[in-house]
Amino acid sequence: MAHLEIASVTHSLPGGRPLLRDISLRVGEGEHIALIGANGAGKSTLLRIVTGEITPDAGAVTRHGSLGVLPQTLAGGTVADLLLSVAPPALRRIAADLEAARRRLEAEDSTSSQMAYASALTAWGEAGGYDAEVLWDACSTSALGLPYERSRERPVSALSGGERKRLALEALLHGPDELLLLDEPDNSLDLPGTAWLEERLAASGKSVLYVSHDRELLARTADGVVSLELGAAGSTAWTHAGGFATFHEARRRRFERLDELRRRWEEEREKLRALVRMYKQKAAYNSDMTSRYRAARTRLARFEEEGPPQAQPREQRISMRLRGGRTGRRVLTCESLELTGLMRPFDAQAWFGDRIAVLGSNGSGKSHFLQLLAGGGSDPAPEHAPASGLEVVPVPHTGTARLGARVRPGWFAQTHGRPDLSGRTLLDILHRGDEHRPGLPREEASRALARYELAAAAEQDFDELSGGQRARLQILLLELAGATLLLLDEPTDNLDLESAHVLQEALRSFEGTVLAVTHDRWFARDFERFWVFGSDGRLRETREPVWDEGRVRRERG
Repeated sequence: MAHLEIASVTHSLPGGRPLLRDISLRVGEGEHIALIGANGAGKSTLLRIVTGEITPDAGAVTRHGSLGVLPQTLAGGTVADLLLSVAPPALRRIAADLEAARRRLEAEDSTSSQMAYASALTAWGEAGGYDAEVLWDACSTSALGLPYERSRERPVSALSGGERKRLALEALLHGPDELLLLDEPDNSLDLPGTAWLEERLAASGKSVLYVSHDRELLARTADGVVSLELGAAGSTAWTHAGGFATFHEARRRRFERLDELRRRWEEEREKLRALVRMYKQKAAYNSDMTSRYRAARTRLARFEEEGPPQAQPREQRISMRLRGGRTGRRVLTCESLELTGLMRPFDAQAWFGDRIAVLGSNGSGKSHFLQLLAGGGSDPAPEHAPASGLEVVPVPHTGTARLGARVRPGWFAQTHGRPDLSGRTLLDILHRGDEHRPGLPREEASRALARYELAAAAEQDFDELSGGQRARLQILLLELAGATLLLLDEPTDNLDLESAHVLQEALRSFEGTVLAVTHDRWFARDFERFWVFGSDGRLRETREPVWDEGRVRRERG
């Protein structure tokens, strides 16, 4: 009977800033509970507290049932390492012993080393290692199209982000653990992968607590929603027992109730204060009123000591100002463009003001296409210098991809990897500037960070930011650099719900052209044109987001 109980957990960051305050939630047997909240509200930290990786300042975590964990970043040098990283801890320990015994046997072929290896093999079998290998074979075949024996030594670096995530999820959802913690399981998955995840979660009898920003996934899979609400003394938790479809309306009504309770409390306090003032005046010339004055003062003190009802949580106030600028009418012209080993030759054109969503399965070449354009295309001119400090590695191709006049590409990279920003604080990054954008006075830099809800992290290193905070900073840098062609590679993957909504609003008013690789069905509804990168290497254009690639091919005959 797997379940999870988090009771009154409070935690502060190493610098002393309160992060979580009196967090309580429950995941019952077979329940699928979504954990949502603003970037930096403490969702991933709360999951790490559940696993025991972090010890909270106060509170307790109780769980029943074996625990399986999907972290945001998957570790492992090989496929075998990755699968072991999400296996039960006992199996990981025995696997390490087995590997050590194997290496010893290779180094010295002695009786003792042979006995040690035989003993390790026996322990592996008794711990369920061979059963796990049968499971991993099914997972590898489903996620990678290869049996485990052929894929086990394959480097994880050779897998796409979606392949890594699908492989780990296959192992966890089909594995023996009864309670799962999934930190953004949909990130990097393409639409078939996300649809598979939705189906598997719906069919799973496991108890699951998961973090996600995918609004469609939340609407289809969450039995309940726990929202981490921002506050000056740390984030608090509010549980909505219904699904995501009713969450926003329930939250609005809750805020109205909190406002009403606060208003009534203020009115009652003012009445008590007025009563104290009245009796104080009367007691000054009538000693019989002294006892009433003292009683009123005691009543007011007790009322104020109990404190006001819960204040309405602070809502994010994010303001993205993606201005852009006028360019030539023809922004992009592709002629017989072939992405080597990925896409067959294709022709395509984009015009000023276009909003184009680039769709397709993982590994079809979408990110490589944006990377080619980020470097200025096949024959970049000086005016096509990228509007960011991110190094653009050349993309092997044939044919041409030409950018138009006054087109300055701004690239939002899927991985958020920024060696140029590593080890630097946010305030320093904005204050110093770089070759692509001017530096800002410190006060102006602070205001810019505040507009993106990053003021509290101004003195943090870039490496210490959450995935969503890094995403917001990347968007801010594009804003400051003055890009006129936005190349966005999965921009909503790590953004919280409010940030994703604000980004959509900013793109609607952006004066320029937008090409966005996305698997976010909610986000894609705002686009006007759709380029589908097919698994057969062909580019097809549709008038609406069509996620079924086979349907696109059938419609085009």
